[in-house]
Amino acid sequence: MAKDIIEKGAILQRDKETYAIAPHIAGGIIDPSGLRRIAEVAEKYNAATLKITSAQRIAIVGLKPEDLDDVWSDLGMKPGAAIGLCVRSIRICPGTTFCKRGLQDSVGIGLKLDEKYHGMEMPSKFKMGVSGCPNSCAEPAVKDLGLMGTAKGWRVLAGGNAARKPRLAQVIAEELSEEEALALVDRVIKYYRANAKKQRLGEFIEEIGFEKFKEAVL
Repeated sequence: MAKDIIEKGAILQRDKETYAIAPHIAGGIIDPSGLRRIAEVAEKYNAATLKITSAQRIAIVGLKPEDLDDVWSDLGMKPGAAIGLCVRSIRICPGTTFCKRGLQDSVGIGLKLDEKYHGMEMPSKFKMGVSGCPNSCAEPAVKDLGLMGTAKGWRVLAGGNAARKPRLAQVIAEELSEEEALALVDRVIKYYRANAKKQRLGEFIEEIGFEKFKEAVL
């Protein structure tokens, strides 16, 4: 029976014959030539459609399994981490780079997080969101790990998800500098990888208790 092909970043479609892939677009930021390449590759391999995803990627839908290697080769990319037990694409709002409401540089810190962690193996799938202000366009409160910019610095939240058992993230620390926020993220990820079973971060926090988790990462 056909199934997802994790090593090729390919998700089996409803027809049980074709696949979708989601080329990684860090922070959802892409130049015209990169966008053009995705469109040209989709046309070359007769994809059914292109789909903008909630994780700021462009999924190429309806590919034949025998074409997957050539598709990735023509894109000039390694398979994107759209499935599997790993850090998925990090969702980033426009922040102070583009948005008049931005209070912190979400694009800058988000791209640093993406470069370091995207695709990293985890006990479960792991989603991150970075918003440059409390409007929370990147939805950090429903991500495993979220950063929210405020006038006084970064607020770091952990344990959220919008999956089968929705859970709001809890605040670990506030008023952090970029350097302090990045260091805290690193400690959370290392502690989670070292101690959790096959469970989302929020489930792990509930199992050991938030105060114990917070003490361990601060």
